[in-house]
Amino acid sequence: MRRLTFLLRPSWVILAAVVVAFAYLCFTILAPWQLGKNGRTSHRNQLIADSVSAAPVDVTTLLDKPATEDTEWRRVSATGNYIPGSTVLERLQRLEDKPAYGVLAAFRLDDGRTLLVDRGLVAAADGVQLPPIAEPPSGPQRIEARLRKSEGIIPGKDPMTRDGYRQVYSIDTGQVSTVLGTPLTTVPTGGHPGYLQLTDKQPGAFTPQPLPQLDAGPYLSYGLQWIAFGVMAPLGLGYFVYAELRERRKERATATPPPAPAPTEPPEPVKDSHAPTEPPSPTPISTTPPTPHQQTTAERLADRYGNARR
Repeated sequence: MRRLTFLLRPSWVILAAVVVAFAYLCFTILAPWQLGKNGRTSHRNQLIADSVSAAPVDVTTLLDKPATEDTEWRRVSATGNYIPGSTVLERLQRLEDKPAYGVLAAFRLDDGRTLLVDRGLVAAADGVQLPPIAEPPSGPQRIEARLRKSEGIIPGKDPMTRDGYRQVYSIDTGQVSTVLGTPLTTVPTGGHPGYLQLTDKQPGAFTPQPLPQLDAGPYLSYGLQWIAFGVMAPLGLGYFVYAELRERRKERATATPPPAPAPTEPPEPVKDSHAPTEPPSPTPISTTPPTPHQQTTAERLADRYGNARR
């Protein structure tokens, strides 16, 4: 356990806390977020695929018997007439990648209930100007549409009146009902209020909103990637701990080398009493020549001039 005390250092504690927090986010937030989007997209695609081959049903059957199942994108039919002067425009739309407006209107059923109908898209003139909007046909009409869920209200984007038309930023049955001053009956779509979106070539229809692509998108792979990251992060921390322990073992092995073995003396030879005794080796004579005598100054003068006391 002493070898693991380095894990109590602040740097290792912070690293471990970051890894644990990251893994927790991967498993509880990031992966479920992407997998949930994948589930919702797959469910929507299945509803659209089922509605393509299904015959339209009378919308009143859904109004009279609210279903708890998700009925968005289901094809329905309705008979009645458009309410004159009920046009409302939805701003900031796109048609073939150009600015456009969505056109909404109120449709009164034969039984007196009123539904919100999305008539489709009209392109903005010159990319910015509002084009003339034709009123829907008068008199009794039979229309076919798809059920759609209300988009909700965008915070900070209040309805306005511009160029002679009431305009909103999203399709919300409650908000449009307030703008028109007319009670609107919402079509139940799995517990959410809904409206009708006209299909192509219907009375009063403009260019219909295109159906979403039946593609689940990359959400499943993203979700699996977050799960993989959540698994890899603790494994990476474990690898770093193992690498640190390995380096510490190497350092200890280098700092304390093993003790050298004690030298062993060769055994003394056994003396034989009968063997002849060898004479002692003579003392070697030094062959180093003697160091010459260095004369002093007085001696050199005496040799040259003689001794003064003679």
